[in-house]
Amino acid sequence: MCMEKWGWGVLQIMGVLFLFALFFMSKSSPAIACDQGGESRLKTYIVHLKEPEGGVFAESENLEGWYKSFLPARIASSKQQERMVYSYRNVLTGFAARLTEEEAKEMEAKEGDGLGNTSEPSFIWGRRNATPPAKWTGLCEFNKSGGCSNKVIGARNFESGSKGMPPFDEGGHGSHTASIAAGNFVKHANVLGNAKGTAAGVAPGAHLAIYKICTDEGCAGADILAAFDAAIADGVDVLSVSVGQKSTPFYDDAIAVGAFAAIRKGILVSCSAGNYGPTSASVGNAAPWILTVGASTIDRSIRASVKLGNGEKFDGESLFQPSDYPPEFFPLVYSPYFCSAGTVNVADVEGKVVLCDSDGKTSITDKGRVVKQAGGVAMIVANSDLAGSTTIALEHVLPASHVSYSAGLSIKAYISSTSHPTASIAFEGTIIGEPSAPEVIFFSARGPSLATPGILKPDIIGPGMNILAAWPTPLHNNSPSKLTFNLLSGTSMSCPHLSGVAALIKSSHPDWSPAAIKSAIMTTADILNLKDSPILDQTEHPASIFAIGAGHVNPLRANDPGLIYDIQPDDYIPYLCGLGYNDTQVGLITLRTVRCSEESSIPEAQLNYPSFSIALRSKARRFQRTVTNVGKPTSSYTVHIAAPPGVDVTVKPHKLHFTKRNQKKTYTVTFKRSSSGVITGEQYAQGFLKWVSATHSARSPIAVKFE
Repeated sequence: MCMEKWGWGVLQIMGVLFLFALFFMSKSSPAIACDQGGESRLKTYIVHLKEPEGGVFAESENLEGWYKSFLPARIASSKQQERMVYSYRNVLTGFAARLTEEEAKEMEAKEGDGLGNTSEPSFIWGRRNATPPAKWTGLCEFNKSGGCSNKVIGARNFESGSKGMPPFDEGGHGSHTASIAAGNFVKHANVLGNAKGTAAGVAPGAHLAIYKICTDEGCAGADILAAFDAAIADGVDVLSVSVGQKSTPFYDDAIAVGAFAAIRKGILVSCSAGNYGPTSASVGNAAPWILTVGASTIDRSIRASVKLGNGEKFDGESLFQPSDYPPEFFPLVYSPYFCSAGTVNVADVEGKVVLCDSDGKTSITDKGRVVKQAGGVAMIVANSDLAGSTTIALEHVLPASHVSYSAGLSIKAYISSTSHPTASIAFEGTIIGEPSAPEVIFFSARGPSLATPGILKPDIIGPGMNILAAWPTPLHNNSPSKLTFNLLSGTSMSCPHLSGVAALIKSSHPDWSPAAIKSAIMTTADILNLKDSPILDQTEHPASIFAIGAGHVNPLRANDPGLIYDIQPDDYIPYLCGLGYNDTQVGLITLRTVRCSEESSIPEAQLNYPSFSIALRSKARRFQRTVTNVGKPTSSYTVHIAAPPGVDVTVKPHKLHFTKRNQKKTYTVTFKRSSSGVITGEQYAQGFLKWVSATHSARSPIAVKFE
């Protein structure tokens, strides 16, 4: 079947919680049209319908019959079933069908129809310990008995063109992200002898369900929505979506639409922020009803240290840790053409350690192949300025070390300073306790959000660098181990960490809404690293609020936040109207008839969000927030303010007194330019306010844009 596609992925569902996870951020590929069944240029369209009076049909066959009635009359009744792709029940009122362009135009003219070509990309899969919960209604589509278990309680394939095929994970990305979120305890885990220990997911007691929707060529919006639709019907608790796209209006975003349908059912949706960093305004999956997750380093490295002939030493990383590499020094040479194919001469590098620059085009491991084929004994790969300090442990084909940008500059300076430069690489294995962790990884997408600049995104950061997790096959065919793991990096890896945390909180607080869980995670986040200094980014400078959002997740504190900022699904309607969306566009997201002219539209920053993102001109701006006491019944909180430079922040009242649990209190925040004015040349400023009691602290970051 042909349709517009991009990326690939899987849906994971955790339960006590179920978890839904999607993977990879990918650019949309060009539209594909092809002949099918003798008819020309059939494409898959998503058809949005107005809900009939009295609601949707109770029986699925009646619903599908009603959907078929909207197909063009020219399509014979005998052909209608094969033209239908999906009949949606939860994520929207409508269906997906294969149509020609002429048929689509004919349908669009009908009252009640709304068409959307499936140009929105995404991905999906899912899984679930103990016996499956009573509410579980999902299916297992593995052909062989034993394909599912008390951990993986469901698996379905929504991949276009391969319906009926088992949802096996050929690529590995789904297995990796699923095990991060909810993998069982596994002893003796390691990757090529590194990072040895007992592996476990963040929520090892949760169940998983798998919904596969993507091929290597990409994903279709219709498949994404179908997987969301099934996951919601199956009764999942948490959806973990390690996939997405660059910023787009929410009514045109399959993940945003599916996620809103999910939160209406009390399901938290956690999504990757994307791997488009460190470019400003690159964050995706930015809808305020989604937990948007950036990526950070961990305090473990697979060390491969570079030693120079002048005594200098630079820490690098390599997953390949050869035990027989000699400690001696070899001649060191710099290859100025990125060590891409055809640029390295044998006469220049044979018997030498070769320094190569990372260029983002030729993969690091492919550079190693080029150097090895030319006779190099080892390779040092230096980061670009863009990547800075972010280094990755990779399975190289020769002894190698991946070092930072600053280390690369020092090594080049040494090469230029002597006629006989030499170097050696010391393979030191697994090192724990890096004090600068966590750092923001260079590729982690940054805010501000283009889709909604009045909502601070990403919301949170979590571990996403060199993460050990399950892998479907041995890294080497001759590996004797049945326990297969791999190290991967990306916001695809950080997302399921937060999904697992959300699952644990949901288990502890089953009555909390998705917004409440999200608030608990954000207001308790860390903003300091292991050495109690501000969290850094790849430049080795303090990370911007648009890189870390509220900060780095602290699971223990998140389970007991003291105060939460809650939001109900209908609370998003005034916000959506305030974005300038028309009634139809808002209705596509909310699945109800909306007249923005009759709603009290609000500015984005007025939403009861746990953070603030303010555009400030000469006039002061005032916003309200309502907090709910989920801590001690009798408690008092005092506000502490770290005002952004150039801004005066006033909070009234400055104390909140609670006499019972679940009691709500409202406060007002006023932002205005201070008399000292704005720091010259600065467009943004950042700060925070936090409510502090004797036992709790709830912190809200503040981002201000000067206009």
